[in-house]
Amino acid sequence: MSFGQAIAAGFLNYINFSGRAGRSEYWFWVLFTVLAAVASEFLDAAIFVNHGGLSPANAPLNTLVTLALLLPTFAVAARRLHDTDRTGWWLLLACTGIGIFLLLYWQYQEGTPDANRFGSEPPGGPQLNLI
Repeated sequence: MSFGQAIAAGFLNYINFSGRAGRSEYWFWVLFTVLAAVASEFLDAAIFVNHGGLSPANAPLNTLVTLALLLPTFAVAARRLHDTDRTGWWLLLACTGIGIFLLLYWQYQEGTPDANRFGSEPPGGPQLNLI
């Protein structure tokens, strides 16, 4: 799956917590969210100049971007866990702080090669194609 396809899939399935998402779809979505957050921070800094630095009160663009991408990010992360044959409820491990490392490890793992209890193999297969 290419970068553009992953972004389109993220927005088309923004409330779809069922099914599976391959590694490329997940990691391209993460890259997109990071780039969007950085771009909105720069725009906030350029538009809403504050001598004391940026605060949430004068960073409305970043707040809007964060809110717009929050639900699709949870959905693609849950579908990615489904690809590794784990339930999306494991995302609650992030609340512990240290659970983030386990989630990152699981998100990096290859998905199950065939159909599992969450559906058939996602398009693009289990490989991670960054080029």
